[in-house]
Amino acid sequence: MGKLEKLLLKIKNNPRQVRFDELDKILLEEGFKRRQPGGGSSHYIYTKGNVRLTVPYRKPHILEVYVKRAIEAIEGGNHDE
Repeated sequence: MGKLEKLLLKIKNNPRQVRFDELDKILLEEGFKRRQPGGGSSHYIYTKGNVRLTVPYRKPHILEVYVKRAIEAIEGGNHDE
């Protein structure tokens, strides 16, 4: 099991304790493109094909709902926001 597989498993097992950089790393490795709108927005938008996922930057941990949406998108769910 590689590092990314372990990280994904950790995220799935405890979605309340996920840092932004951990989720960002997984999404980028899964082929998502990241962009941040201008104007000082704290929201990052990830796209892959017709899947669009918005994740607000938050410290220390991302809200669980955004982590669950990201897991669904990674696993092939078609969740458009």
